[in-house]
Amino acid sequence: MSLNIKEAKELISSVPRAQLGFFPTPLHKLERLSKEFGVNLYMKRDDFTGKNLFGGNKTRKLEFLIGKAVEEKCEYVFTYGATQSNHAMQTVWTATANNLKPVLYLVAVVTPDENDIKANLLLDRIFGAEIHIVDLKDNESFMEAGKRSFALGAEHIKRLEAEGHRCMNIPMGGANEAGSAGYISGFIELCEQAEQKGVEFDCLYHATGSGGTMAGLVAGRKLLGRKTVIRSIAVLDPGDAYVDRRTALADRALEYISAAPDVVKEDFSLDTGFYAPGYECPNEGASEAIQLLAKTEGILIDPVYTGKAFAGLIHDIRTGKVKQGSHVVFLHTGGATTLFAEKEILGSLY
Repeated sequence: MSLNIKEAKELISSVPRAQLGFFPTPLHKLERLSKEFGVNLYMKRDDFTGKNLFGGNKTRKLEFLIGKAVEEKCEYVFTYGATQSNHAMQTVWTATANNLKPVLYLVAVVTPDENDIKANLLLDRIFGAEIHIVDLKDNESFMEAGKRSFALGAEHIKRLEAEGHRCMNIPMGGANEAGSAGYISGFIELCEQAEQKGVEFDCLYHATGSGGTMAGLVAGRKLLGRKTVIRSIAVLDPGDAYVDRRTALADRALEYISAAPDVVKEDFSLDTGFYAPGYECPNEGASEAIQLLAKTEGILIDPVYTGKAFAGLIHDIRTGKVKQGSHVVFLHTGGATTLFAEKEILGSLY
């Protein structure tokens, strides 16, 4: 499969979409770090998706998810994540802006202080979401608690639908075929901008959690027949079947836009070396990456997602995995609101 950009855009235009963001998002070179590292380092600013000040990569996915919910005449939108979930917050404002009622089931990896609600959870409240906190049980992982939250959400949806209400159930991170179509679109947009700048990227780095962004990027790469290596840095323990499931998701996303499924497991490059000690748990590498980018380029990234992904990029440059003189793009997926979250999430940033 190898479509040109015009043909790929026509496929994307065939599915429902709500206009939520300001696109294309900026693509610019990090001049100081490029000189320091000896690579041509660019940043794709999907933290600037708009229309809300607190954007991020999920807004790109939610254009397709909320568009589908509106077309299906839904009344409620359910989704899931941790209490400081960027995806949950972006789902809330995009739902509210389209006259949909947002309902959240959020796992308390770090227990919020009801007398001092912070960051994304504060924004969820301001936007008027219905919020259900799911506390972690003893020795329970985030993903195990997430499964309990999905079951609670499913029961809630069943009750509402029995009363005649129509609901959309959006998975954690927006990681289904409609959401991943947003990053097929995002990869097309990036390639168009790169062509305008006369650049061909050797590799793209990004953070991956639920895997919907990763699946969409890989599907977009296959759709356009590009050689860019997509290096996905895990921010949590992905489990044994992670890449297999995202391969299937990438193919479903291609089918959703009426393209032929063409993705294989070998199209993915997943690095699990930078998330420890766990999801929403800070580490030294992420803290260094956040401080380095802030002090050289004046750009903020977060300790949960982009900090760990940028730490992976720095490591690969320093160890020679990224060749000197390479053209590299880092996908800034947002999340800077987490810098205002609980100390347990921030770690030793100051």
